[in-house]
Amino acid sequence: MSSSIDRALLALSLDEQNKSFNMPDLPEYCSSENNVLSIIGRVLNPSSQNRANLILDMPRKWRLYDRVRGIALSPEKFQFFFKNEQDLEAILEKGVHTYNEWTLVIERWVEHPPPDYLQHILVWVQLRNIPVNHYNVPAITWLGELVGQVKEVVLDTSKSQKQDFVRVKLKFDVSKLLQRSKVVNLPKKAGAFTILFDFERVQKRCFACQRLTHDHLACPMALKRNQMKEEEDKLHRLGVEIPKKKLIVESDPLFGVVEDHQIEICSITGKPKIDKTVVEGMRQYLLMAEGAERLARAYRIRSSLEALKNDPLGQKTMLRLESAPLVSTDLNKEKGIVFNYGDKAVSSDKELKALKSGNVLGDVRAGGSSIKTHDGVSLRPKGVFKRLGTSKVKDGYDSQSSSTVQRTGIFQAILSGTTLIKNYKRSRPSKNQRKNLVSRINAGSENKVEDMEGMSSKRKRVDEADPPSKVARRTNNEMVRNEGLSNV
Repeated sequence: MSSSIDRALLALSLDEQNKSFNMPDLPEYCSSENNVLSIIGRVLNPSSQNRANLILDMPRKWRLYDRVRGIALSPEKFQFFFKNEQDLEAILEKGVHTYNEWTLVIERWVEHPPPDYLQHILVWVQLRNIPVNHYNVPAITWLGELVGQVKEVVLDTSKSQKQDFVRVKLKFDVSKLLQRSKVVNLPKKAGAFTILFDFERVQKRCFACQRLTHDHLACPMALKRNQMKEEEDKLHRLGVEIPKKKLIVESDPLFGVVEDHQIEICSITGKPKIDKTVVEGMRQYLLMAEGAERLARAYRIRSSLEALKNDPLGQKTMLRLESAPLVSTDLNKEKGIVFNYGDKAVSSDKELKALKSGNVLGDVRAGGSSIKTHDGVSLRPKGVFKRLGTSKVKDGYDSQSSSTVQRTGIFQAILSGTTLIKNYKRSRPSKNQRKNLVSRINAGSENKVEDMEGMSSKRKRVDEADPPSKVARRTNNEMVRNEGLSNV
């Protein structure tokens, strides 16, 4: 047996082990139709975000419960399936999602994901300490580009603004650090100012490098920074200069036309100053011409880059191929539920008196079929508007639903308006009273003497009578006043 296994192992080769296999191109092997109503996400800090608990806890956090189910795809990635389009869009519109106070990256499923899939999040950032002479959309857009790609700016210069910040919506790369502040120099030597950035719905981050992928206790950037600093200090003591790598060599068509500092990575934003597609387009533009025409094209490229040098919006749209930001006037857009009770006081004494006394019949007749509170909640008396002959109550009266009954209690404020806290009283007799009643009934049934000759009909003893009904126990002050029939 062992000899046959050895011969089989010797017959194997590395080429057979590394041979790839093709997936059958058949409909039953594809699940794209099932993934249409789904989202893909990944955790940024796997050591602090348990994937198994996330699959169970996120539906409860979203308040969807049985309308969404999740599966684990890898140690970092997961997928949630929704039953309808509305729930899926509502989750995506909430913006940044977190689990265990660490950020999650969530995007809608696509059949062929791009290279930067699950690499960015859409986050609202508050910009503070903006110079008064640069309080406009182009300047705010440029300031927002310092930390990410600006998608939308919320600013309305025609109205008063009580907030000391401006909100911008950014497409933020989660591999970059979260800038808390930046020092910006004003033109014409007018000084410098520090712009402050506050990221909404972002909770934990690394204290050392301000990234979302790890805790400060396990920060690799701090260790790498210390190692690089030691190497630089060592070379500096030895008198050795560190050569810089050239981006454009002599064999490149752009040599002498574009400088290295024009296409390098920006040290502030961490993004290339010119997109790779634009750089390649410049090369092809020069290679398609010779002689004087090529010199003319080189001059056009230099003049175009020089014209865009002081135009941040032009650099964003033309050189980096990013879309121009939208401008909105809704200051609280996608900010969540904003409660404002300052201007929602009771509009008149009429409503306040009706709420306190409960006697709303006359007011309803005077002004309509119902009374509305300050937040639009309709107060409609229940028992008053029941037509005679159709009400399912005894004697044509329902003391529990009538609005003209004076009840004790207090009012409480809820999200939908003002409601009355009712004080319910226990109507059941005490235990001793119930025992005495039973004993009296039993004694009366044993000692009952029927006189068949002197009585034409039987009559129950007083002790045997049924307990009085609720109608008999009602007092006069709880009866409906004679106000006539309702015309509603």
